Amino acid sequence: MKSRYLAVFFGLAMFMVQASLAHGQLVDNSLAPNTAKAGINKSLADEIGPGRGDLMTPNSSLFIINRDPFRSVRRGRQLFQRKFTRAQGQGPNNSDGAGNINVTGGIGAGLADSCAGCHGRPRGSAGAGGDVATRPDSRDAPHLFGLGLKEMLADEMTSDMRAIRAQAMADAKKKGSAVTRQLLTKGVAFGSITANPDGSVDTSGVSGVNADLRVRPFFAEGSTISIREFLVGPFRNEMGLMAADPDLLQASAGGRVVTPSGMVLDGSLDKIEAPPLSDNGADPDGDGINNELPASLVDHEEFYLLHYFKPAVYQQTETTRKGRRLFEKIGCGSCHVADMLIEHDRRVADMETVYDSVRGNMNHLFATATAFLHEVNDGSGFPSIKVPNGGPFLVKDIYTDFKRHDLGPNFYERNYDGTLQKQFLTRPLWGAGTTSPYGHDGRSINLHEVILRHGGEALASQTAYARLEQEGQDAIQAFLNSLVLFPPDDTASTLDPGNRSTTNFPQFGHGSIKLTVLFNDPTDPE
Repeated sequence: MKSRYLAVFFGLAMFMVQASLAHGQLVDNSLAPNTAKAGINKSLADEIGPGRGDLMTPNSSLFIINRDPFRSVRRGRQLFQRKFTRAQGQGPNNSDGAGNINVTGGIGAGLADSCAGCHGRPRGSAGAGGDVATRPDSRDAPHLFGLGLKEMLADEMTSDMRAIRAQAMADAKKKGSAVTRQLLTKGVAFGSITANPDGSVDTSGVSGVNADLRVRPFFAEGSTISIREFLVGPFRNEMGLMAADPDLLQASAGGRVVTPSGMVLDGSLDKIEAPPLSDNGADPDGDGINNELPASLVDHEEFYLLHYFKPAVYQQTETTRKGRRLFEKIGCGSCHVADMLIEHDRRVADMETVYDSVRGNMNHLFATATAFLHEVNDGSGFPSIKVPNGGPFLVKDIYTDFKRHDLGPNFYERNYDGTLQKQFLTRPLWGAGTTSPYGHDGRSINLHEVILRHGGEALASQTAYARLEQEGQDAIQAFLNSLVLFPPDDTASTLDPGNRSTTNFPQFGHGSIKLTVLFNDPTDPE
């Protein structure tokens, strides 16, 4: 049976509620009411609800994620942009800037009162922006568009390589001699391993990933496995909010956990970063764990970022198409791989955003929503369970290989302990057109400069680019500039196509990506 959600996604539902638009950081309307009614409609206590709960606990995170998933995505977004107050725990926390920064890099982190304080451009998006002092020369906070797709791709690549290793070990034992296998996954080669009959494995041929074969897609140097770890660390280091997350606690102690977003964290296979433990006695969700940010909020944040939109593709012209061809011809695509296939998509929906000169009211972009779910009536009397279809999904225009590379001294960064960080993950190029300045450290002022900065493993491609005529270089830059981020509140979509004839357009009526119409009860906005 097709769900009401599918009907809405395909444009059969009209506006069911006029939700307030959200821009950048958001105030709590219960604390700071305003005439424009702009901000978050629920108090922090309402967002926490009864905690994590279960499928039978209304307003708990597990109830909402499974029965009202688009509300969970929206709630996570509101939490991402929420301006936390000192009374809610925001404030200096990680040694208050004093201590051994050679060991604890988070001491150098800046202080913000919201996630959007560092990830806020374009406005209202989980974008780029903040300068983060995790190294002496600092670095730019990257955008978070497509974060869930990156987590799923990296996790599947890890599983692929570990399966190759397991098969090589089985073959070596059976043959009684060493067996060498190439580590090839999703079109990317990570070198090779050699399994021996005694069960040992030679990993000296592995490249671009740790010997444990775990692809770590987050942070510039590739140091973190999951969205959940990615969240809990900055909550503490940048905002002073302690999140003694039970999932990370269990996994870091060697246990196996499946998070509410479907990510498997297995401490017996991987080193999982333990969450910080609070000493202030706070226990807002009554789960026996002292923290300022209870599990229910982390659940919604993780679910939100799992579903966060892919970057958009702006207008394609003969010049951008030529640039795309040249990009591949000079070898940039060997590391910046364009497309990758996810075998099992854990999301309940996707948003495809492209140039549309007719329907793009505010910025010539239009987003089309597609549902990836089916409904299951569990006979509980509660709304049906919305189950992800779990099918394959082709991720287009990501332009990364998830490998670490040495791009030469121009990209090296100093660490506080005096060492040099020489290898970095291939940064995905989607969104490159709206994320200047460039480089992990933001030292390159434009695309031309950052391309010329490449050396080391990318020297051949850099040289080929430098030898191009001006027209060819301009075409490559035009292509990269067409891979853009966008503000969800100002981008028309199938959920809210907008109307140019609306009074006071474009402040009103320009359209948006409005998840409110997909809630079980759209008259109850977040």
